[in-house]
Amino acid sequence: MAGKRRKNDSKAEEIAKYAIWVENVNKVYKDSNVKVALVDVDIKIKPGEFVFIVGDSGSGKSTLIKLLLHELQPTSGEIYVSGYDLVKMNHKKVAKFRRSLGVVFQDFRLLKDRNVYENVAFAQRIIMKKESEIRKNVPSILSLVGLAGKYKALPVQLSGGEQQRVALARALVNKPQILLADEPTGNLDPKTSCEIMNLLEKINETGTTVVVVTHNREIVNDMRKRVITLKQGVVFSDEEEGGYIDED
Repeated sequence: MAGKRRKNDSKAEEIAKYAIWVENVNKVYKDSNVKVALVDVDIKIKPGEFVFIVGDSGSGKSTLIKLLLHELQPTSGEIYVSGYDLVKMNHKKVAKFRRSLGVVFQDFRLLKDRNVYENVAFAQRIIMKKESEIRKNVPSILSLVGLAGKYKALPVQLSGGEQQRVALARALVNKPQILLADEPTGNLDPKTSCEIMNLLEKINETGTTVVVVTHNREIVNDMRKRVITLKQGVVFSDEEEGGYIDED
């Protein structure tokens, strides 16, 4: 019993070293047809890393991001994010866990009837921040993403790149340890995409772990960060300063 406890303690100490720990994860969808989405996936990301997760359609990227957000449960395996055991997590802790993450999507998901300031402030009000703190924090984060002068604008009055910057500000205002960006440049032109990625790099330099799921070959190849490539549900490669590997 003592030996088992020491082994468990040792593994817990190892997991604690990582922002994201995915081990032996399998995901099988069982509906009208059985579809294998992920097979024996192992991914370990340290705090402060900048990582691309890439792969063609059907590679398992979307399933993986949903697992990391606890929108899905794996068929088998272990997943820890920011120290939370996502497989054994109590339902009551899910909301608290998700508030610990910053998440940015391709479609921005802004509140269309509220201005830039209110969109970002909304994230603070969810966690019951005092109005005095919100008045301090929101302008600060808007300045970081280059939107200090647009705080009164509605989303419809902004360009796609500016809307994505608002989404980034909202994701970052609560100072998450991890930022998950799911196709953050999918609806943007090349120049704006480059600006958003430079901003993500700047955010990463402050210590935030950044994980970007993308199919944008040019950005991945230009930035030369760590690249994890999924292919038909399997980790095909995991390279430091890697590039986008085309599937044959």
